[in-house]
Amino acid sequence: MSDNFRVVKRLNPRRVGLIKKIDDADAGRFADELAVWLSERGAVVERDRIESGQDLLVVLGGDGTLLRIAERAAAHGIPVIGINMGSLGFLTELSVAEAKTALTRIFAEEVVIESRMMLRVGAGPGRAAYALNDIVINKNTTDRLLKLTTYAGGNLITTYRADGLIFSTPTGSTAYNLSAGGPLVYPGADCVIITPICPFMLSSRPIILPSSLTITSEFIGRGDDESAQVLVDGKHFVTMENGGILEIRAADHPLLLLAISERDYFSVLRGKLHWGNRDDEGATSL
Repeated sequence: MSDNFRVVKRLNPRRVGLIKKIDDADAGRFADELAVWLSERGAVVERDRIESGQDLLVVLGGDGTLLRIAERAAAHGIPVIGINMGSLGFLTELSVAEAKTALTRIFAEEVVIESRMMLRVGAGPGRAAYALNDIVINKNTTDRLLKLTTYAGGNLITTYRADGLIFSTPTGSTAYNLSAGGPLVYPGADCVIITPICPFMLSSRPIILPSSLTITSEFIGRGDDESAQVLVDGKHFVTMENGGILEIRAADHPLLLLAISERDYFSVLRGKLHWGNRDDEGATSL
C-alpha cells in the first residue's frame, strides 16, 4: 500500500467549488442551500466550476457525478467530498443529512484525505484520457470474441480471447470488475487489475499487477471491418481498429478524496454487497 495513501491535513477552505448532478432538481435545491451556508462561513462559492486554487470541491449527486469531475479535480490537486443525493455510493459516502456536519468538521479541524490512484490511457499521439474506476475494451457490434494481445512492462501476459478486457484501479474494483468476476482490492493498494469479460478459456483469470508497470493491449482483428470500443469510466473514448494499441499506466496525479464519513471501507462493503454479520448468522463471537 502507498505510504501516503491517507494523510491528515487541515484544509481551511476559502474557495469552494460546488458541483451538482446535471438536470437534477433535488441537487439544484440543495446546492442553493449549501451555497448560502458556505458563504455564511466565509467561503467564496464557485458553482459548477473546477479551477486551480480552489481549496475544496463539494460534489452533489452520485458516483457518476464524481467520476465526471475526477480527472479535472486530480489535475488541479483539489480535495473532493461527495454527497449522495440518493442511495449511498462507494465514492459519495455522505448522505444529505450528514453533509453540513461533515463540512463543519472540514472548516474546524484536521481531516483524512485519501490519494485514489487513477489510470491514464493513451491511444496514439495526442489521444489520452484518465479513469478513476476503469478502462474497458469490449465488443462493438460483432458476435465474435475479441483477440487482445496484452503486455506488462514489455513482457507478454497472453492473448486474451474474450468479450473484452477491464483494466481497473483498486477504487474501481467494486464496479464492472466485480461484476465480471474480478477481485475486491483495498483502495490504498498500488496495483492495476486486469479482468477478462466472459473469456473463451476458463484458465483466463483476473491478474493483479503493480502500478509501476506500463500495460499495452493490441487488438487483433480478423479484418478491417472488425473493431472494438474503448470506454473510460463508462464513457466512449476511442474505437480500436485492427492493430490498434492502448497504453495504460498509473496517472501522475491521484484524486484527493476526503474520508470523513463515520463508515469505514469495510462497513461500506458490507452495506453495498449485503454481506451478513457473523452474529446474525448464528456464529459464536470470540
